[in-house]
Amino acid sequence: MSDSIAVGGRYVLERAEFPRFLLALHEAGFRVVGPTVRDGAIVYGEIREESDLPIGWTDRQAAGQYRLERRADSALFGYNVGPHSWKKYLFPAGERLWTAVRKDGSFEVHPEPVDPTPLAFLGVRACELAAMGVSDHVFAKAGDPSYAERRRRVVRIAVQCGQSGGTCFCVSMGTGPAVRTGHDLSLTEVIEANRHFFLVEIGSDAGAALLSGVPLRVAPEGDANAARAQVDRAAASMGRTMDTDGLRDLLVNNPEHPRWEIVARRCLSCTNCTMACPTCFCQTTEEVPDLSGEEVERRRRWDSCYNSGFSAVHGTSIRATTQSRYRQWLTHKLATWHDQFGESGCVGCGRCITWCPVGIDLTEETAAIRIQPAPAPVPA
Repeated sequence: MSDSIAVGGRYVLERAEFPRFLLALHEAGFRVVGPTVRDGAIVYGEIREESDLPIGWTDRQAAGQYRLERRADSALFGYNVGPHSWKKYLFPAGERLWTAVRKDGSFEVHPEPVDPTPLAFLGVRACELAAMGVSDHVFAKAGDPSYAERRRRVVRIAVQCGQSGGTCFCVSMGTGPAVRTGHDLSLTEVIEANRHFFLVEIGSDAGAALLSGVPLRVAPEGDANAARAQVDRAAASMGRTMDTDGLRDLLVNNPEHPRWEIVARRCLSCTNCTMACPTCFCQTTEEVPDLSGEEVERRRRWDSCYNSGFSAVHGTSIRATTQSRYRQWLTHKLATWHDQFGESGCVGCGRCITWCPVGIDLTEETAAIRIQPAPAPVPA
């Protein structure tokens, strides 16, 4: 059966055979990372066996709210998205870039090697695939070698959404919930009254190779229709919407809108939204010498445009107020990102809304500016 598997094909993997699928990933040499329950949330971590997955768990999300609940069934992927994004594997929160060692009156630079272990991302949602595509453009433009090397070693096993979260708005951003591109394999989990199976769709030759020895059969039309209905239900039940028509110009042309001050009164500048966002890439570097002066390391770590020091020039922040930093973040994410990279920096995953301690909602903020744009300045 595996010899006939081809890109674009659709097959059925019965629930009882899912452990064999996981075993095939491990036998192919991949470190499998995916959703697991830890510290009261569904986060990404290592998956050694199916019991590591959030079997029978779901999440409930709203602005500034997140909680886990038990499902009425034993779904493996019956949740939305948690606080982690896949960027932590491709763009680590902290890493050493190189080490320089004193030699012959100068320094010899040794780039930090990238862990060669290939990764299988299990459970990637459509919005997250879109976020990886955005990050690919950002880091390719920057010419970042460590990101490129990590990205080259990843296979993406997507899971189609069977439900939407209270803060999801991927339909508005055109990024989901259906997985269409950017995946090596796509799974749709279907639970019926007397049956539990996965519709497997092949997105690449690399994905097809992963299924060698996995018991599959060609999907009948009825099973494909059942899987499609799951995604259609998710699309029809988005928790949020955002009107993107003319959004870039709306934000760029309203830098003095009173709404910026209103939201700044609530914002804590805690950076939660940028840490949870799958596309935010603000970073800082520092040199760390040893006490002997014979060796120095350059380290990179995540930073945030919400930190007043991030925009400091000669010790003075050019965005000294919370209002200016919130405006910078939202305007860049939804407007000037288009100018830099030709697309939006937002994929509609809703993490920034869920994980904001005071429940600031960017869909609400953009709608408020759209309803009452700032008046045009009076000519002198």
